[in-house]
Amino acid sequence: MLEASGPASWRVALPHSAAAVPIARALVRTALADIEPSADRDTAELLTAELVANAVEHTRGGGPIHLVVELLPTGCQVEVHDADPAPPSRLSTHAPEPDAMQEHGRGLLLIRALSSACGHRATDAGKAVWFTLPSRS
Repeated sequence: MLEASGPASWRVALPHSAAAVPIARALVRTALADIEPSADRDTAELLTAELVANAVEHTRGGGPIHLVVELLPTGCQVEVHDADPAPPSRLSTHAPEPDAMQEHGRGLLLIRALSSACGHRATDAGKAVWFTLPSRS
């Protein structure tokens, strides 16, 4: 096993389609597999899938979505970059809770609940939505 002594990162362009979700999950699982101490791989995969699915569903155009996975001595950070500059509406801690009768709207709630931190930032090409997870000791 490898010791996480400093940041290591991966960036991959994903198709703007549902096929992006399993590709993103596999990259996160692989990135966290041999690093100790690692963040929770299952949680990282789930939250990554939510971010990528949101980017595919809520952004226009056929341009790629970019996944960035960064391993840190304290855990990991995952970012999903897309071309839409509009911020995600339910990522803020002040966002209203989703309606229990609706099928959509719970993904960002999961990200808020399960990550140690999350947010979004503007980029030159649109925005990045991110979360961090701590290392498991």
